[in-house]
Amino acid sequence: MKTLILLLLLISAIHAKVHVQVINRLNNGRFMNVHCRSKDNDLGLHLVEDGGDTTWSFDVNFWGTTLFYCDVQWNDSKRYHFDAYDAKRDYKRCQSECRWMIDKEGSLYGYDEQFGLWEMFPV
Repeated sequence: MKTLILLLLLISAIHAKVHVQVINRLNNGRFMNVHCRSKDNDLGLHLVEDGGDTTWSFDVNFWGTTLFYCDVQWNDSKRYHFDAYDAKRDYKRCQSECRWMIDKEGSLYGYDEQFGLWEMFPV
């Protein structure tokens, strides 16, 4: 019985809920459109005001292949496509909180939960 309980605890720890946040720090009142989805879930188009964010949560699948990707656009011209959560890449970097930010220069930053710092991601 103890073995079963330990196994269930291990499985729940491995497949804990992940929270994703995409933050608008474009400044000067600029809005951005954010459209995120996975193979199974389309989260729809969100208009995010300057200083605002959009968030969602999910459980990582049993096989560890969960992937959410986003398209972000502002000023009718700048457009980014990036993986907001890739289980293979993010299992340590953002185990429970996966945070993304577009800054005033239009650069994409991801927060590394493991080391407690923001790092620039190429887009």
